[in-house]
Amino acid sequence: MQNKAVILGAGPAEGIGAAVARRFAREGLHVFISGRNIAKVEHSADQIRAAGGSAEAIKVDVTSETDIGVLFDRVRGRDGNLEAVVFNAGGNTPDAFEDLSAEDFEHVWRVCCFGAFLAAKQALPILRAQGSGSMLFTGASASLRGKPNFGQFASAKAALRNLVQALAREYGPQGVHIAHIIIDGLVNGERAGALFGEHLAKLGPDGTLDPDDIASAYWMLHQQPRSTWTHELDLRPFSEAW
Repeated sequence: MQNKAVILGAGPAEGIGAAVARRFAREGLHVFISGRNIAKVEHSADQIRAAGGSAEAIKVDVTSETDIGVLFDRVRGRDGNLEAVVFNAGGNTPDAFEDLSAEDFEHVWRVCCFGAFLAAKQALPILRAQGSGSMLFTGASASLRGKPNFGQFASAKAALRNLVQALAREYGPQGVHIAHIIIDGLVNGERAGALFGEHLAKLGPDGTLDPDDIASAYWMLHQQPRSTWTHELDLRPFSEAW
C-alpha cells in the first residue's frame, strides 16, 4: 500500500507544481498531478514514471467544484493515507487598472482563492480524520503587498493568505499541518520565460528561483515534526531586493 499526495495547479514540467510532484514521488508517494492542460500534466506524470515513481494525471480546473470533486473521488478510491496536498494554482500577468475588466479581476480571484477553498473543502476532512498530513499553498510577494498593474493578483493572493491563516488555526490543533509559501521573485521556468523573457535573461540563473529547489522547501515543510511547524515561509533568490 502506497501513501498519496495531490498536486493542484501543475502546469509545465519546468514549473513549481511539476517539480513538487517529482520530489514527492521521489520520496515514495503516489502523486495525483492535476492541471488545466492535460497534455502538460501527462508529460510530467510520464517523467515521474520513467524515473521509477508512481503518478497519474488528471485534468482539473480548480475553479470547478465538479472537477475538484472528481479528483478527490479518485484520491479516496486509492488505498493509502493522503499525506500531502499542494495548491499551486495561480495566474500573474501585468494589467493596467483601467484596462482590467470585472471578468478578469474575478477570474484571478477564482483561481487563486476560490479554487483553494474548493480544494480545502475536499482535502481537509480527509486529513482531519487521519489526524495527520499537510496542505501547502503557494503564495507570492503579492500576498504581502500590491504593486502597480498587479491589483487583481495582489488582492487574490492576499485573500488566499488570510484563508490559509484561518485554516491553519482551525486544523493545526487537529493534527493537520497547513503552510503558506511566499515565492518572492521570478521562477526560472516556462511561464516566466514566456512573460518576462528579457528580464529573466538579465537576472541570470542566480537571480531567479529554481523550481527543484522550491520543491525541496515544500518537502521540508511536509516533513517537519509537530514540535516545530512553520506556517509561513519566504523563498527568494539571495540577490532579490526585498
